[in-house]
Amino acid sequence: MDWLSLHHQSMVVDAHCDVLTAMEVQNRRLNEAGKGGHVDLERLCRGGIDLLFMAAFIAPSYRERAVARAMVLIDRFYSELEANGEELMMVTCYEDIAAARAAGKMGVLLTIEGGEALGGSLEVLRILYRLGVRSITLTWNGRNELADGVAEEGTGGGLTRFGREVVREMNRLGMLVDVSHISEAGFWDVLEVSSRPVVATHANSRYICDHRRNLSDEQIRALAAQGGVIGLCFYPPFVHPTQPSLSKLLDHLDHMVQVGGIGCVGIGSDFDGIEETIPELKDASCLPLLTEALYQRGYRAEEISAILGGNFLRVLHQVLPAGRNNPRQCRMR
Repeated sequence: MDWLSLHHQSMVVDAHCDVLTAMEVQNRRLNEAGKGGHVDLERLCRGGIDLLFMAAFIAPSYRERAVARAMVLIDRFYSELEANGEELMMVTCYEDIAAARAAGKMGVLLTIEGGEALGGSLEVLRILYRLGVRSITLTWNGRNELADGVAEEGTGGGLTRFGREVVREMNRLGMLVDVSHISEAGFWDVLEVSSRPVVATHANSRYICDHRRNLSDEQIRALAAQGGVIGLCFYPPFVHPTQPSLSKLLDHLDHMVQVGGIGCVGIGSDFDGIEETIPELKDASCLPLLTEALYQRGYRAEEISAILGGNFLRVLHQVLPAGRNNPRQCRMR
């Protein structure tokens, strides 16, 4: 099988995209091509993406009104679903992923980036679940009610008591716990508390590029041992300090595979949340070039399919709620 056929036959998952906030800033809609950013429906289609995690990012400037900000972004998410119902299908349980593909639609999974959106309340967490949120990045770079972010890790602060309650409740509900951006102490706390695999939706290897947002070999090994997955991030400063490129990005992948195994790596582009891109991956339409590069590096077809989406699908199968009598209907448990 040639690499392009392999790309389009594989389930391709991008586990982190900030298009919800980018559309607001750039005054555009998903069905409008060529109006800026990295993501729109046309480019997603050309990139062969089957499942896209859409993040509602709670920027620091919204800290005092984080719950309201989350509602605004979730409303935008639903507006795009309604406007593009022929192309998009919301994923709230594992069966939805296959149903979307069978219908010829792209699955979209709603996430929150920044636990500030909970407003310090488990009740709000459960309401967000009812609204369809299926993953939460516990912190951004700063401190919130759940934990310290990487910008605060000098304090040695990890999960708070409330943060531990949130992780346990997310496990119970069937939500992905995302440790991207969290302090190292918080990372280890999450792995200790969580009864389910956790993910780092957009991070790379600190051994290859010594950036605080990347993961150490010890973190990669531990996350992989618990069945978690790391989404390879395309943000140039996380790839190489001076010469970011697709080749350098694959150096991260090679190293993470060496440390944690082929099952611990996926894709988390961070498209529309980054100011710059590596030259070969300038927007969502370029993802087939990643498959070509993996093929040229000697990865086997089954390994490439796992990296493109199979690994994240495995975790989603373990974590997301299963549909009950009607697989399209996912309820609070």
